[in-house]
Amino acid sequence: MINIRVPGTSANIGPGFDTLGLALDIYNEFRFQEIPEGIEIQGFEKEIHLEDNLIYTSMMETFREIGCRPKGVRVDVSANIPISRGLGSSASCILGGVVGANELAGSPLSREEIFKLATKIEGHPDNIAPALFGGLVVSIMEGDRILYNTVEVHKGIKFIALIPDFVLSTRRSREVLPETIDFQQGINNISRVSLLLSALSNGRFDLLRYSLEDVLHQPYRGKLIPNFFNILNKCWDMGVLGVYLSGAGPTIMCIVEEDDEKFKEEIGEYLEVLEDNWDIMELHMDLDGTRIG
Repeated sequence: MINIRVPGTSANIGPGFDTLGLALDIYNEFRFQEIPEGIEIQGFEKEIHLEDNLIYTSMMETFREIGCRPKGVRVDVSANIPISRGLGSSASCILGGVVGANELAGSPLSREEIFKLATKIEGHPDNIAPALFGGLVVSIMEGDRILYNTVEVHKGIKFIALIPDFVLSTRRSREVLPETIDFQQGINNISRVSLLLSALSNGRFDLLRYSLEDVLHQPYRGKLIPNFFNILNKCWDMGVLGVYLSGAGPTIMCIVEEDDEKFKEEIGEYLEVLEDNWDIMELHMDLDGTRIG
């Protein structure tokens, strides 16, 4: 039996579109074992055809890459990361499949090779990188190379995820984005993401309010999410350190001080009067990334 735990992630973090991502202490867990024949994947609430299952397709792609596969595989999944909510569920399943297949084959792929293959399957590294390595990660694609670097985050903050009961597909959230931006918009996000990284690493959390401003994706994706801008404004009024759209959404991520015990209750009272149902989850950064065993 091979046990694998992969954390959820929150990508973009405001202005860091397709570049920044951080790992969170919410996990999908995968248990792999060889069986005499066939492929079995258990643990989802409803049946998912294998050809549509990211664990299966990632596992098979890895077996093809390695050049071998067992006669049969059973995968038991404990899925705790909400699906299609902007919390890295897809990246978690991809890494679960890649790492599980690699372990079953005797671990021929290095961690860097796993990273490259999982990114190839996902199409971009902003969720894969933190899910694999943990913490806050900056990643870019340079031709066929993937460059990344971790950033140490100063202690003193936690994350409050506002998770609605509706989904937002990545495809739809991509379609609403503009094909071009103007020069000032580029300057805005470059300056903000620079300030964001320095604020997080130095503990200048008072600067998060200014550094999380984004003009590349949130203004467009926010229109797809009922009450998005009202919720953002309410969070700012309640004194959060920061608030942003997590990944492609629709989850809204709030950053508060580690000892803040009031915000979660107060935002919950506000969300109760809205037409959609929202779950509230308190999270912290995961520094371990994908773990085996």
